[in-house]
Amino acid sequence: MRRTLALVSIGAAGVWAGVAQAAPPQPIQPLVTMLAGQTARAAPAAGARAVATVPARTPITGIRTALPLLGTRDGGWLHVALPGRPNGRSGWIRAASTRSGRTAWRITVDLSRRRVTVYRSGDVVRRFPAVVGKPSTPTPIGTFFVEEPVLLGASGVGGPYALALSARSAVLQEFDGGPGQIAIHGRDNIGGVLGTAVSHGCIRLADSAVRWLVGRVGAGTPVTIGN
Repeated sequence: MRRTLALVSIGAAGVWAGVAQAAPPQPIQPLVTMLAGQTARAAPAAGARAVATVPARTPITGIRTALPLLGTRDGGWLHVALPGRPNGRSGWIRAASTRSGRTAWRITVDLSRRRVTVYRSGDVVRRFPAVVGKPSTPTPIGTFFVEEPVLLGASGVGGPYALALSARSAVLQEFDGGPGQIAIHGRDNIGGVLGTAVSHGCIRLADSAVRWLVGRVGAGTPVTIGN
């Protein structure tokens, strides 16, 4: 999409996870919702190196930024997953001006089977066939999360909806004015046969599947992509 909605056309401090394999999903993921912008740091100390600016709201829809909580440290420090490059990065923020939450939802993407599996409380709820990245623009592997759900509409490329992810393409530094952001989205005005590898890195689903997803999962939901 562009920084508005073009990123779905394509699809550090620390590393949240490396290559994603078949680890069993955790039933509940703690989340942190930002009430004010902060600087994420490489260690839980005010003087530690700054690794990212974490805004209070997401760049496309303006909803509150929600991040997976990875751990805590005495003194009011929270270890959180961060979006953007390098993929899988994380950092430390202050607990002040945040709100705690959690999600029972989790998504896994199996690139070899070209299939998306949706879990709730650790149990499989649905499985969907998908279009994934072609060899020249592969879907990145790792542990990511949903940055924000986006309404594209029937006229939008990749509509009707997209789940914009924290992942970025390893090949495309930018695409159509956007940052090479990866998304799970529909096939409106872009096509692609389900079960094939033809995308620029994004994961395409049937419209009915992406509608079902957007009605249930929200910002901060973990997304694990592997082979």
